[in-house]
Amino acid sequence: MKLFALLSVALLVPLAASAAVTDVYQLADLILTIINNVLVPVVFAVAFIVFIWGVFRYFIAGKQDDESREQGKSLMLWGLIGFFLMVSVWGLVNILTNTLDLNTSVPNFPDTPTPGSRR
Repeated sequence: MKLFALLSVALLVPLAASAAVTDVYQLADLILTIINNVLVPVVFAVAFIVFIWGVFRYFIAGKQDDESREQGKSLMLWGLIGFFLMVSVWGLVNILTNTLDLNTSVPNFPDTPTPGSRR
């Protein structure tokens, strides 16, 4: 748990520091963007891997072993619970984004001049 917290802080602090948040809406937009673009896909991947590992334990490794089959069932159940929770959280984040009318589009930056060209 400590490793997860340390890794999260190490990855998110530079992103938050460079964001130049000036008001509450920008802070909310930053938090929702991090949740939508980083956290949700990672947790979906973990839930999918847990589900697939449960399928493997139930059908392949559990042919002769009832204990392995029970562990496989449990892993598949936890994988499905993870999917359900993440779809729910993702839906709530999108409802919040649309309710507060936060800007989720990519900003348009001006073209940078190339060396040797004049504007």
